[in-house]
Amino acid sequence: MIENVVFKHFYFIEYIYKDLCNRLFMARESALSELTLRRYEKPYNLEKRELMRKICLSLGLLQPGDSRDVIVDVLLVLEDARKKKEKLNSFDIVKKVEEERKTNNVEVKGIAESNIRRQLKRLRDLMLVNKEENLYWINEFESLKNLFEAKIESFVIPQTIERIKDYLAELEKNS
Repeated sequence: MIENVVFKHFYFIEYIYKDLCNRLFMARESALSELTLRRYEKPYNLEKRELMRKICLSLGLLQPGDSRDVIVDVLLVLEDARKKKEKLNSFDIVKKVEEERKTNNVEVKGIAESNIRRQLKRLRDLMLVNKEENLYWINEFESLKNLFEAKIESFVIPQTIERIKDYLAELEKNS
């Protein structure tokens, strides 16, 4: 009887140990960061919204052919606020996005506050937007061009390339 209990405890401890080892030493399957970049034709005589749409497509914030493009208007609203050095709360952003879409004769959908906050989170993840006390603004009120160069081109892309090289070097060692 006692041997049976000890035997069961041994297998339970072995199971816990293996599970812990797997959790500690297994490679993460979810990406630490993700970036999609697309190259389009040179901008020529585009209206402001279409230009921002191409920027969103180029940065992977919008998928080609996607009609759910509220992120374009969110970024337009934040860009206008940047020029005035304004910080906006999510309710103001929703209101201004609705106005922007009406001005540009775009269907007024996808502007629920929860969706706007989700788009703001995506912009924050890309290090383009800051948030403090439910106020949002373009990082350091800097131009999007300068932010792209400082945050993405100089920081995210080199780190990503280095990690890919680490995996390639590891493959070389294992071959």
